[in-house]
Amino acid sequence: MTDLKGKIDFVALVSVDNANPNGDPLNGNRPRESTDGLGEMSDVCIKRKIRNRLQDMGEKIFVQSDDRCDDGYDSLRTRAENCEELKAEIGKGKKADKDVCSQIACRTWTDVRMFGQVFAFKGSDVSLGIRGPVSIHQAVSVSPIDIISMQITKSVNSESKEGRASDTMGAKHRICHGLYILKGSVNVQLAEKTGFSQADAEKLKEALRTLFENDASSARPEGSMEVSRLYWWQHDEKTPAVSTAKIHRSVKVTPVSERPKSFEDYSVELVLPEGCAEPEVY
Repeated sequence: MTDLKGKIDFVALVSVDNANPNGDPLNGNRPRESTDGLGEMSDVCIKRKIRNRLQDMGEKIFVQSDDRCDDGYDSLRTRAENCEELKAEIGKGKKADKDVCSQIACRTWTDVRMFGQVFAFKGSDVSLGIRGPVSIHQAVSVSPIDIISMQITKSVNSESKEGRASDTMGAKHRICHGLYILKGSVNVQLAEKTGFSQADAEKLKEALRTLFENDASSARPEGSMEVSRLYWWQHDEKTPAVSTAKIHRSVKVTPVSERPKSFEDYSVELVLPEGCAEPEVY
């Protein structure tokens, strides 16, 4: 593993067709939208997908979803306690060295090294927070989204109910089309603390490039979501002369039709600020 060469910025353009990119559980699982009608994907949703892709690559992940658990541990506490090295240090109680605990956790789990993690379990004398170098914005659509709701019925009972019909009403929600802009960066100073390396950066890039592989569900059928374009800036400096905000704004996306229906209905232009490095484009 080698140290990170320099700061990294990235922008991904995510196309969604007839799918629910990120349902809101407090709103009947309808696709998230802002007060302006723009579609949204939370940073938590995006990080979950990145973790899943890293897991597919064979990386050790601390925050695993139940349906993707690959180590047999049913909670974060159990997973942490079964790391012998970490357990031994935490077992020292108030004498435990939090820096050593952080180093062990970052060395063991890729997502901790990448996004950070809070370790605070009931009954434990040791609690620590690790700040990760990778920051992800919530993704927002370029144009307002049209949400389509479809009424559905379930034609079988979960349990025996004599004298009652099996049909149960429900609803599914999707958007016809949306192009979401996903932004993020990697901070070198924090990467040095967690041990996030250049090799880890390459894994993150591959995870972003293939973000929706092996991610199909009833709400997101295979092929309904894809990363249409990825811009990846690898800087040589820890703190480049051009700010992350200016770099993110350099990707200008404009609809070329009143109601865009595909990625081809947008004009995508890269207008780099003076002194900015050229990005890799996928």
